[in-house]
Amino acid sequence: MSEPEKNNRRQFGRMTFAQAISYRLPLAAKVSILHRGSGLLLVVLLPFVLYLLDQSLTSEISFDYMKGFASHGFVKLVILAMAWAYLHHFCAGIRHLFMDFHVGVTKEAGRKSSAVVLVVSLVLTALVALKLFGAF
Repeated sequence: MSEPEKNNRRQFGRMTFAQAISYRLPLAAKVSILHRGSGLLLVVLLPFVLYLLDQSLTSEISFDYMKGFASHGFVKLVILAMAWAYLHHFCAGIRHLFMDFHVGVTKEAGRKSSAVVLVVSLVLTALVALKLFGAF
């Protein structure tokens, strides 16, 4: 019997965690991953937000308590994270809707639209932060 010929092609195995960390993703992939992460954050924190809303609408006393609770610095940072998650998820969702209609599906258009999503969501989050921390 003859031995099978050796394949000279490079064999690819599973990527290790260290390789995954150093892998350079394009901006469109990063925005897509952030879209998924922001959606997960919204789903996980939704029961908490609904509970707080329910408590604040119970009476005037509970509203005043929740107003005081929301004035703490850490709570404001959590609210800001929720605002970013919502704004980024909304903007990236609009981008994905356009791509569903085959608008902006080229590599260059994807790069530009992902940059727009990132900039717009961060600018809107900065405006929310300014309002939240009392700049206006």
